[in-house]
Amino acid sequence: ANLGELKMDTESNLVSKGPCDECGSSDANATYDDGHTYCFSCETHRQGSASPTLTTERSGDSSHARFVSLWSARRGGAIPDRALTGAYVKKYGVVIDGDTQAYPYFEEGKVEPVAFKVRGPNKSFHVVGSTREAGLFGQQKYGTGDNQKIIITEGELDAIAASQMFEGKVPVVSLKGGAAGAGRDFKASYQFLDSFKEIILCFDADQAGADAVEKAAEVFAGKLRIMRLDPAIGKDACDYLKAGEKKAFSDLYWSASQYTPKGILSKDELWERLNAERPDKLGDYPWEALNDLTYGFRPTELITVTAGSGLGKSSILRELVMHVKTTTSNRIGCLFMEESVERTAEGFMGVDLSTPVHLPTSAVKRGSEEYKDSFNRVFGDEQLMIMDASFDTGATVDAVVARVRFMAKAMDCKVIILDHISILVSGGQHGDERKALDEIMTKLRTLTQDTGIVLFAVSHLKRPEGKGHEEGAATSVAQLRGSASIAQLSDFVIGLERNGQAEDPVERNTTHMRVLKNRFSGITGPAGHLLYDNHTGRLSEFTPEDLAEEAL
Repeated sequence: ANLGELKMDTESNLVSKGPCDECGSSDANATYDDGHTYCFSCETHRQGSASPTLTTERSGDSSHARFVSLWSARRGGAIPDRALTGAYVKKYGVVIDGDTQAYPYFEEGKVEPVAFKVRGPNKSFHVVGSTREAGLFGQQKYGTGDNQKIIITEGELDAIAASQMFEGKVPVVSLKGGAAGAGRDFKASYQFLDSFKEIILCFDADQAGADAVEKAAEVFAGKLRIMRLDPAIGKDACDYLKAGEKKAFSDLYWSASQYTPKGILSKDELWERLNAERPDKLGDYPWEALNDLTYGFRPTELITVTAGSGLGKSSILRELVMHVKTTTSNRIGCLFMEESVERTAEGFMGVDLSTPVHLPTSAVKRGSEEYKDSFNRVFGDEQLMIMDASFDTGATVDAVVARVRFMAKAMDCKVIILDHISILVSGGQHGDERKALDEIMTKLRTLTQDTGIVLFAVSHLKRPEGKGHEEGAATSVAQLRGSASIAQLSDFVIGLERNGQAEDPVERNTTHMRVLKNRFSGITGPAGHLLYDNHTGRLSEFTPEDLAEEAL
C-alpha cells in the first residue's frame, strides 16, 4: 500500500477504484490520473504513462473543450442505477452523455471547470484537464463561512446521493482523490473546510474508509465528526439512497460522533465497552485469605510468585493447579524447569492421593492399582498438561516464551505455570541478568495480553541483609531478583515466607503468604497461613485461632 499511497500523494490523483484482474477484488484496484494502478487488496502495481489517456474505451471527442461545452449546455440527467434524480445530478454539474459521466472540478475563482473526471462504459475512467489545483468535488457550490456543518464523502456520486437525501439543505462535497487521498485533499482545501464549524465525514464502511478518517484527523481532528454507516444497509451514501434508508442516513448525520484519536474513547464508546460482556475470572485460589485480597485471577493477568530458595513454592503451585483442575474446566499447562517431568507428575498425584508418592516411604507404590487410578484421575482427561523442560538446561528467553505460547495457542491452556524465570539468567549464560529478566518479563506481559491466559511465573528473591528468607525474613518487591520490571509488569506479586530453620515444627512448616502488589483491587499485605503436613504432603490453610483451639 505504501507504493500506491506514495504515488498518489506526490505525483498523481486517484481517479477511481474498480475491479482487479489479479486478485478478483471488485473495488480495491485504484486508478490514478497519470495512468498507473495500484490494488489495495493484492498490492499489484502497474506503471502508467504520464499522460492522462489511460483507457482504451473512449469514443468520439474527449477533449476538455467538448466537456465544457456539454457542461455549459447542462447536459445532465438521472443516474437510475444509483437512484440519483436528474435535478441533483445537474445541481452538481455532472455531464451525462450516453454511457459517459463527467464530474466537473473547479479552481477557486474560475467559473468553468478546469478538469473532468470521466467515467465511460465498463467503468473505465480518465481525466481531462488537470485536477491538481482544483478544489473538492462540489466545492464551488458553497461559499466559505456560510454554513455550520459540511459533509464529505469519498466519491462524487455519494456526494450527490447525500445531498439528494437531505434535499439540498446540507452542504455536501467529496474528496477528489478518494479515500487514499484524504490527507492531501484536506490540506489542499484547508481554508475552505476551516470555515465550517463541524466537518462530518461520511466515508465508506471499510478499512480504506477508516484509514481515510485517520488521514483527515491529522488536519482537522478538533472539528471532525464521524457518520458510521451500517454495512448491513450499505457501505456508502448511494447504497443508503438505493435502499430507501433516507431516515437512517439522516439519523446518522445528527448523531455523528466526535472524532477521538485511537486509544481515546468517546462517551458513547466508553459506555458500550462498559456494558459489553467481559470474561469471568478464570479461577480462584484454594485459600480464603488470599482470595479475600485478590478476588481470584482473571484473563491476561501475569502473577509472580516469589520466595527464597527451598521454601515450598512448587508445593503451593501444585495445590493451586489441582484446585483449578477440580473447580474449573480450564486446561492448565505446566513448565517446571528445575525438575523432571516424572517428579512434576508425581507431585500432582501426591496432591490427589494426599501422600508424597515420590518418596520411598510412600504406601502407594509405582505400578500399583492405586497409583494407576491416581494417574488416570489427574491426567486421563488431558485437562492438565506437562511440558518436559528437564533436557533444556540452556534454555533461552525466546525458547521459553515460545513454549508458553505453544501451550496457550496450540494446547488451548488458559492457566500456565512457569517455574521459574530466574533459571534463565543463572550462571550468566545470557550476560546481563537485569536485561535478560527485563526481556522475558516484557515478552511474557505481551503474551498474556495477546492470548488471554493467566500466567503464574516464579521468581527468586535476592538475599536480604541480616536474617535470610530461609529463616523467615519478610518479602518485599525491592528484593525481587535482578530487575524492577518483574514488579512493574506483574499484575500481582505474591510473596511466600517461612522459617525453615525454626525448632518448633509448626513454625518450621508454616508458610505465610503476603500480597506485595495488587493491580486489581490495590489491597496488599498478609494473606493467610499454610501449614504443611509431612505425612500427607498437603498444605492446609489455618489461622492462629485454629492453633489456639487445637492446643486446648
